[in-house]
Amino acid sequence: MTTFDERENAFEAKLAHDEELRFLARARRDKRLGLWAAEKLGKAGVEAEAYAGGLLAADVQKAGSEQIVKTIRADFDRAGVAITDPQIRKQMEELFAAAVDELTKGTGQGKK
Repeated sequence: MTTFDERENAFEAKLAHDEELRFLARARRDKRLGLWAAEKLGKAGVEAEAYAGGLLAADVQKAGSEQIVKTIRADFDRAGVAITDPQIRKQMEELFAAAVDELTKGTGQGKK
């Protein structure tokens, strides 16, 4: 194997690793965002877990993050929760950053 082949393989492996990290971080973020939104909606326990699971499924099935914001926005509007879209997106960003940090430092294993 040439040096070029080795570099190419290493680059491809890094891309695959980074993509897996983003997927895991998004899944972790979505679950935590769902639990945060559920709390704002007055849900707890099994009901909150089910709500969070529904958001996670929405991200996987439909074009991702924007669908989650739309879903939370609609649920907040129905429930009269006074949280703005920028506040929802800020929460998403903070949770994503925390998830990436946990995954790269190896903390929070097994938690989503």
